[in-house]
Amino acid sequence: MQTFHKILISTALALASMTGQNANADTAAQKFGRGLAGMTCGFLELPGNIVKETNAKGAAGLPIGLAMGLGMIVSRELVGVYEFVSAPFPVPAGFKPILRPEYPWSYFN
Repeated sequence: MQTFHKILISTALALASMTGQNANADTAAQKFGRGLAGMTCGFLELPGNIVKETNAKGAAGLPIGLAMGLGMIVSRELVGVYEFVSAPFPVPAGFKPILRPEYPWSYFN
């Protein structure tokens, strides 16, 4: 069990260090981190889209954000798997992110 905790802490620290880097300098490591984040934190699309749409449209944004969030969970998870597996390859060009925001928790910044 201690090994699992060490891996979890190491992964969290690696992800935290990747978010502060320059957005113009995408690397294979950042793509790997985005993929890992998408696979493990894709559920954050639901509250993230609710927050985004409610801020933009007021109370009318709640059902829209809910529907968008449910759909984006699937997209975030699938793109996460793709980015995780294809991290060593510069596709799309320059390791650019496929989804915006780049990380699922970026809705809350």
